[in-house]
Amino acid sequence: MTGAVNQQVKREVETVVIGAGNGGLTAAVKMAAMGNEVLLLEQHNLPGGFATSFRRGRFEFETSLHQIADVGPPSNRGSVREFFEDELGVFLDWAEVPEGFRLIITNPGQELDVTMPYGVDAFIDALEREVPGSREPVTNYLNLCRELLEGIAYVGKSRGQPDKKLLLTKYASLLNTAPYTIDQVADALNVPERARHILHAQWSYLGPPTSRASFTIYGAMLYKFLLYGAVIPRQTSHEISLALDARIRELEGSVLYNTQVERILVRHGRVEGVVTSRGDHIRTNHVIANVSPTLVYNFLIHPNEEVPRAALQECNARVEGVSAFVVYLGLDASPDELGLKEYSYFVYRSMDTTAGYESFSTLDTPKMQAVVCINNAVPDCSPPGTSIVTITTLFQPETWNITPNKYVSAKNRIAEGLIRDLEAATGTRLREHIEEFTVATPQTFARYTGAYNGIIYGYEPEPWDSLLPRMMMMDEDQHVEGLHFCGGSAFRCHGYSSSYLSGQIAALLTLRDIREGGGLRS
Repeated sequence: MTGAVNQQVKREVETVVIGAGNGGLTAAVKMAAMGNEVLLLEQHNLPGGFATSFRRGRFEFETSLHQIADVGPPSNRGSVREFFEDELGVFLDWAEVPEGFRLIITNPGQELDVTMPYGVDAFIDALEREVPGSREPVTNYLNLCRELLEGIAYVGKSRGQPDKKLLLTKYASLLNTAPYTIDQVADALNVPERARHILHAQWSYLGPPTSRASFTIYGAMLYKFLLYGAVIPRQTSHEISLALDARIRELEGSVLYNTQVERILVRHGRVEGVVTSRGDHIRTNHVIANVSPTLVYNFLIHPNEEVPRAALQECNARVEGVSAFVVYLGLDASPDELGLKEYSYFVYRSMDTTAGYESFSTLDTPKMQAVVCINNAVPDCSPPGTSIVTITTLFQPETWNITPNKYVSAKNRIAEGLIRDLEAATGTRLREHIEEFTVATPQTFARYTGAYNGIIYGYEPEPWDSLLPRMMMMDEDQHVEGLHFCGGSAFRCHGYSSSYLSGQIAALLTLRDIREGGGLRS
């Protein structure tokens, strides 16, 4: 991979993609597959961004991925699998996650410990057993989720230009629910409180509390998991990143690592090129940025006078998402010995998601954690008789603006609290089996990826700023001609599947621009 550093840089190229994260990689492959001359520039020496892995001792840890929705098995392919295989020509070795999740709520009076399956009917049956009398409202809830997903699929296929009359008729549920939060929809459908706890177990995958998060995004995500199950790449998410990098090269695209884009040159409202940290001036009229718009409009557009006021207002209006805190454990005992039977765990002190969200703003142990035991999906991911467990919680990035002498003690104290909470919830004993232990904080993610403030979740998907409003305003929100965005801050919102598919749309919009505007302009 590092051999690409010495690659000859072209002075002119049709399209430059900034950032080899999930969206940037798929955008570059799609452009190359469509015959476009594309150059992908990445500041790191490896592809993937958050989609990577690292080694400690005899363990290889997955950096950020828990599970991917919308892939499905070969007999029931989701959008991501179809996109990878049919459009990109990328085939991967996926491992199926065996169950939906195990939800554990520990607060007295709210205790709950239930393992939920994938499959719509199986999920409804299991929820009815846990909460008798919930079948009808839960079925109505999931039917609405299905209608949302069908509408989103149509909007995606329309390449950002849906027939509004069709949206108002066939896909009316997508429009009717767009202004509402997760809680508001559950209230309207009279979902019992205990059933709601189970339905909303995966709220932390979005970041904001259920009182503010868009139902559109959550409902589509939940139904994708139930419809297609979940998968992980057998060789960690870095396997995906490397496969996409290799495919770009096979299609005669170019990839350059250790190369940061320092400026996007704009004149009269149109992209004219980029300047890199290597001193390269690359002429292009088309840039796809796998970078936060906040970062692009505040720091990369040059000269500053070319930054549209509307772009800055749009960024300022949005709510920056949260970052992560991850404890990586390499354990000298198998999952059976530890008593960890499931792959995915959500451990909450309560299902008061507002209180959980507020706990991300203090340097105390947060009230929620999402845990995976990777061996329960990929048994040979670590040496025999061992296991890999990762514990993830969330923080507001500014919470970690602390002095260096407090940093180490704070992260170790919080990691210890998370381990204790997991042990108490599951009855397992982890501490006596720890062989490798490392912790990533928001500052770790900021340093490693260069992501704005270390944010992993892009902008928070509130109803006014969720998928449908972003999609419907896509053309109006293109503030610089020739500039499109992909990745977690783009219109599809955050998450692995969304980021991959955002690269598809950004590439198609760029190809449309090229067809309409011709090649490089002088």
